[in-house]
Amino acid sequence: MEYFSEKYDVVVVGAGHAGCEAGLASARMGCKTLVCTMNLDSVGFMPCNPNIGGTAKGHLVREIDALGGEMGINIDNTFIQSRMLNTSKGPAVHSLRAQADKRKYSGRMKEVLEKQDNLYLRQLEVLGIKIDDTGKICGVVTKNGAYFQTKTVVLATGTYLKGKVIIGDVSYSSGPNGFMPANDLSQSLLDLGIELRRFKTGTPARVNKKSVDFSKMIEQKGDKTIVPFSFMTDYLKREQVSCYLTYTTDDTIKVIRKNIDRSPLYNGSIKSVGPRYCPSIEDKIVRFPDKDKHQIFIEPEGEDTDELYVDGASTSMPEDVQIAMYKTITGLENVEFLRTGYAIEYDCINPLQLKPTLEFKKIQGLFGAGQLNGSSGYEEAASQGIIAGINAALKSKEEEPFVLKRSDAYIGVLIDDLVTKGTLEPYRMMTSRSEYRLILRQDNADLRLTELGHEIGLVTEDRYNKFIKRKKAIEDEVERIKKVQITPKQDVIEFLNSLNSSELKKAETIYSLIKRPELDYFKLKPLDPDRPDISLDVQEEVNIISKYEGYINKQLEQISQFKKFEDKIIPKNINYEDVKGLRIEATQKLKKIKPISVGQASRISGVSPADISVLMIYMEKIKRQNN
Repeated sequence: MEYFSEKYDVVVVGAGHAGCEAGLASARMGCKTLVCTMNLDSVGFMPCNPNIGGTAKGHLVREIDALGGEMGINIDNTFIQSRMLNTSKGPAVHSLRAQADKRKYSGRMKEVLEKQDNLYLRQLEVLGIKIDDTGKICGVVTKNGAYFQTKTVVLATGTYLKGKVIIGDVSYSSGPNGFMPANDLSQSLLDLGIELRRFKTGTPARVNKKSVDFSKMIEQKGDKTIVPFSFMTDYLKREQVSCYLTYTTDDTIKVIRKNIDRSPLYNGSIKSVGPRYCPSIEDKIVRFPDKDKHQIFIEPEGEDTDELYVDGASTSMPEDVQIAMYKTITGLENVEFLRTGYAIEYDCINPLQLKPTLEFKKIQGLFGAGQLNGSSGYEEAASQGIIAGINAALKSKEEEPFVLKRSDAYIGVLIDDLVTKGTLEPYRMMTSRSEYRLILRQDNADLRLTELGHEIGLVTEDRYNKFIKRKKAIEDEVERIKKVQITPKQDVIEFLNSLNSSELKKAETIYSLIKRPELDYFKLKPLDPDRPDISLDVQEEVNIISKYEGYINKQLEQISQFKKFEDKIIPKNINYEDVKGLRIEATQKLKKIKPISVGQASRISGVSPADISVLMIYMEKIKRQNN
């Protein structure tokens, strides 16, 4: 029996990484927000790898933080090891990665949600989404019979929708990590005309620390200088927990090949699509037959547990094969399992059904975020969560939506790829996906996005004032070093020679000298005795701005050209059938995706440059007629 329970501005279905950011964003923007989760113990839970960040993913976390999100602050409070990746390469691909204490990460995130004003956290299973006669969201119905009236809904269901765990020839209905699945909501979405598909992901076994021989492995320590994820965190210092690197062996390959017919991936049991860039160990052996060994990272799941995550050994093989296979890995000869590895299939949507705001095109007020949209990874989920939460809040207030362009942020690239190009497999963010990665660095995420977050009411005054202070410190120091002249004195010549740098022919500024390949802001400190005492992150930003000025300016010119197409908005009522000269495929794709701008239209698969030219001529013709 259904009963009316409460009225909300925003209802968020799911409290994983997408749901947490969505709920916090809308509540912090002043909207009365209900966050529903199947189990309160799963709030902010990490069902797979116990870490945050990594290549490209670290960029996403910094951007979430710059907009006023929680993921960066949460990992800064609960990490056990921190490392900056790709430091041998340029700053565009530097990416921060931190091992998390997964229980503390989840526990703190739950506490943040519980204490947040305007946010109501409930253990509830949502069975159905209700719309009114005009096609607008009006409420949700729960398994307990409650009807919650709402203006907007954010679906952040993760891998719970009709979740099915697969271990060899054993399969059963389940969410991740033994949590209950959501078996009824899928039908409600189908009834609303939403297209669903099946994707798959997987996880390795968890093993007992006492059964691991670390002496046979290579210790991986954290960085001596710990760089925080959040721009709100000034300083981090703690004793870090080590991870360990080991390898598969010839025997690992033999065990897998001998039992490959029992693999659900290869005997037809799994028909759904898994993540290309995170293959299972059996998939690696089959796809890369010439490789005689594969890296395996042993990662602690927390400080107060002996549970270890075997990164690189994700598998859905039968349990007996998993045990035999793991015992062939160097250092795991006497391994004891705590949890068996598994694959999980789940329902998700075709993201081409979404607008760049992450609102469904067919249903006003319904938003999608995270793995529901076909992505993989905690960071990708949280990125979509904060944008969906922001736009759900703005929608409920009847205010203009918030969209990040590809030139604004990695988050913009992620969402644009999903809603414009779609995906046939779980989507993962990579630096190579961004055309403007020299501009979209992780170190300058606050300079790019905090102003925007403040304008929409998500960034607090404390956070904003801190940003203004940092921005001014960077600008002041750049201006100062542009004025500091270094003359070709003997001591200067000797100093430059010691750094294998050519002699000065005339006076040059510090700003100019930094551009030399062999020099940087830090190496030139002896020539700059009046340098002010500023934080390390400000110094690094000054160095990057100075050293890469020419490349940055070139990319800014490219962005300027890009924005010309992004700013050409396509009329909402356009009839592509009336656009003479469009190819049939282009007409079909444009009608289906309904791009908001010429720029977005140009990125649709099947729409050629010639089609774009025809479209722009038509738009100009209509504009003249209306004037």
